[in-house]
Amino acid sequence: MIRVVFFDLDDTLVDTSRLAELARKNAIENMIQHGMPVDFDTAYNELLELINEYGSNFPHHFDYLLRRLDLKYNPKWVAAGVIAYHNTKFAHIREVKHARKTLIKLREMGYRLGIITDGNPIKQWEKVLRLDLDDFFEHMIISDFEGVKKPHPKIYQKALKIFEVSPEEALMVGDRLYSDIYGAKRVGMHTVWFRYGKYANRELEYEEYADFKINDLLELPEILEVLKDGSNKEVPADR
Repeated sequence: MIRVVFFDLDDTLVDTSRLAELARKNAIENMIQHGMPVDFDTAYNELLELINEYGSNFPHHFDYLLRRLDLKYNPKWVAAGVIAYHNTKFAHIREVKHARKTLIKLREMGYRLGIITDGNPIKQWEKVLRLDLDDFFEHMIISDFEGVKKPHPKIYQKALKIFEVSPEEALMVGDRLYSDIYGAKRVGMHTVWFRYGKYANRELEYEEYADFKINDLLELPEILEVLKDGSNKEVPADR
């Protein structure tokens, strides 16, 4: 019987990809408006390459952007980028459709809830707190705090230990087949692939590790009812 439902955070509960794209575009536009002498496409594409190389949590994206564009360092331009980026995040952060409604339903059904996510702990907590989702979850297990990243088995094992449940008593829900689904399945957890965001059609070589596939989080209660009966055959895996 399932006792705990774990969720990934980005593009599973929080609409992160759409938000990040909008914030980055607004940052570049504001830097140009404040005098950075580069056209938008050139600067934006350079920023995307930089993020791909250094990661989204790198703290000096805009500083390095000026270096890559062979521009003299100008703190005004960097400040313009930082302001627009954060203002966009604060104004436009949103839950994934039906996320809150699903969490309320699962709590009503008696399930314990947790988050297993990669990323910077402060940034990840900021998303949860800004959306007022923290009361739904007993614990949030974050890779940069635990020292191990998905899909490594240890981060899932740490989560199971914190909740004091066996893998068979846990369900993992996530948008990434590799880090969320493959990772959780390797330790024996039940898995639900949420086909959402930029990974909805990627990493398909790991699709076999998904016990269930959904397009809407509101499908989760039905899946849990199926698992409660001790079978995963009644809900098609390709629905």
